[in-house]
Amino acid sequence: MQKYLSVSETAAYLNTSERFVRRLITQRRIAFHHVGRHVRVAQADLDEWLAAGRVEPITGAGVSRDLRGVA
Repeated sequence: MQKYLSVSETAAYLNTSERFVRRLITQRRIAFHHVGRHVRVAQADLDEWLAAGRVEPITGAGVSRDLRGVA
């Protein structure tokens, strides 16, 4: 069963402010659902959004490979 979070619960889940979450919703950067007048965000959608924004750490081998232009 999928879990849906309110704006305040979403902010707590992301460890951010409610204002930031509302801005993400307004800019349609995260998926959301309208339930009457309320806005809900699926936890699975949040997890996908977080995974899409993941940036891998830089390693010494990766830097030297990039500098040499080797794929």
